[in-house]
Amino acid sequence: MRQDGDGIDLDTSIGYLLKETASALRASMEAVLRPLGMTITHYSCLELLAQRPGLSNSELARGTFVTRQSMNVLLQALERDGFVTRASEPSVGKALPTQLTASGRRSLEQASAAVRGVEQRMLEGLTEQQQADARRVLRSMVTALRRQD
Repeated sequence: MRQDGDGIDLDTSIGYLLKETASALRASMEAVLRPLGMTITHYSCLELLAQRPGLSNSELARGTFVTRQSMNVLLQALERDGFVTRASEPSVGKALPTQLTASGRRSLEQASAAVRGVEQRMLEGLTEQQQADARRVLRSMVTALRRQD
């Protein structure tokens, strides 16, 4: 609890609690992905490609919250390791669409199971309704923050 009355009271700040939650979630995800030889960005990239095949480097970077340069380095490593394939020439424009390989899908299955376990642990003790309410509130917060004035 804050003593001087100025600033933000960390005990009641939603923003601080969200950051603390995100930090704990990240640490838990890193712990289960590390033995699989993955980072959170690696996992997120594979998950995005499974759900939205053919995304470009820029789209993957936005979806995983990294720079295009960082995503390019990751995609090169994933391609080298046989998890993804990229067209040698773009079909339209400059974008090189990326696809998961069979090896990438197998790796993603293991990682997804591990991450699901973390999420289940995070949500234990919440009813289905509370989980639905949390999703609704969080989406509303994201929408409000992204709204242009």
